[in-house]
Amino acid sequence: MAFDRLRDSANYRDALRGIMMDMRAARQQALVSRVETSFVVDLERRSYRVDGQQARLIPEPLEIRVTMAGEEANGREGAGIRFFPGGGATGGSVDILRPSGEGARLRVDWLSGRVALETLAP
Repeated sequence: MAFDRLRDSANYRDALRGIMMDMRAARQQALVSRVETSFVVDLERRSYRVDGQQARLIPEPLEIRVTMAGEEANGREGAGIRFFPGGGATGGSVDILRPSGEGARLRVDWLSGRVALETLAP
C-alpha cells in the first residue's frame, strides 16, 4: 500500500516535470530556430511530445485534460499548443490529475508563451 502511494507520487511528479520541461523546450526551440514549434498531447495514446521528438507516455492512473485554441485540435495527431518565433503562443493549458482529484495545471500564456504552474484542488 505505502509502496503504491510512493510510486504514484513519483509518477505524478515525473509526468508534471516532463510536460513542463517539454513545453518550455518547445518555446525555446521556436525562439532559437525562428520556426513555429508545437507541443502536442495525444489523449487517446496518453502521450505528449514536442514537434520532431519522440512521444512520452503519461502513466496510469493519472488523468490528463487539455484546453487549447479550437484550430489547434487535430484528431489524428492530438491537441497542440503552438509556440511562435516572436515569443507568443496559441495559449492553452494541460491538467494532470491524481485519482483523488488533486493535481496541477500547466498554463501557457498566449502573449508571452511562458509556462506557469497552478495547483488544482479536488
